[in-house]
Amino acid sequence: MPTFFTYMFLGVSLSAPVGPITAAQLEKGARFGFLHAWLIGIGAMCADILYMLLIYFGLAHFLSTPFMKVFLWLFGCFVLVYTGIETLINQKKSSILPKTETGMRSFRSGFFIALLNPLNILFWLGIYGSILAQSMHQFGYIQLLWHTLGIFLGIFIWDVAIALFASSFHKVGNQSILQVISTLAACSLIGFGIYFGYQALLLLLQ
Repeated sequence: MPTFFTYMFLGVSLSAPVGPITAAQLEKGARFGFLHAWLIGIGAMCADILYMLLIYFGLAHFLSTPFMKVFLWLFGCFVLVYTGIETLINQKKSSILPKTETGMRSFRSGFFIALLNPLNILFWLGIYGSILAQSMHQFGYIQLLWHTLGIFLGIFIWDVAIALFASSFHKVGNQSILQVISTLAACSLIGFGIYFGYQALLLLLQ
């Protein structure tokens, strides 16, 4: 059991640094409430599960090829910049909160942002790859599953905490505060997107 909590804390620690998913959760939570922010995190966790399975079945070498690295950096750049710009445009179109947002759209946003985030891929290739090798060598399949569940529980706890924090602005904030939070989150997404594009350019110039 202590080992399980160690890996759960690892999941929280890995989720804590501010990144595209956190920015997206803050933006959705401030505008639409807890459910949409939480679904962003759930979508991201589904992408994490997909990468975990790919690594487990030995496809890590494919994700680390130069072509895939450039593709993911570029496509991640497109997704983040597009999402940020769309958020800014929607803010300017109306002074009231949009009513057309769906839970599925929030889920898809979280899924694709995490799926196309090369930093996320580096985590699964590096840290989870090491956990996979160590757990399989020392303990076997059952302990590997236990460690993996601990990581995902930690990620889940952090997602819920961020969703609650973001939704508090939705409940108590006025329209001006919500617009400021949404604008900052959108600019953060665009900034991450530009960084991704820069990394792709560096790889192409090598």
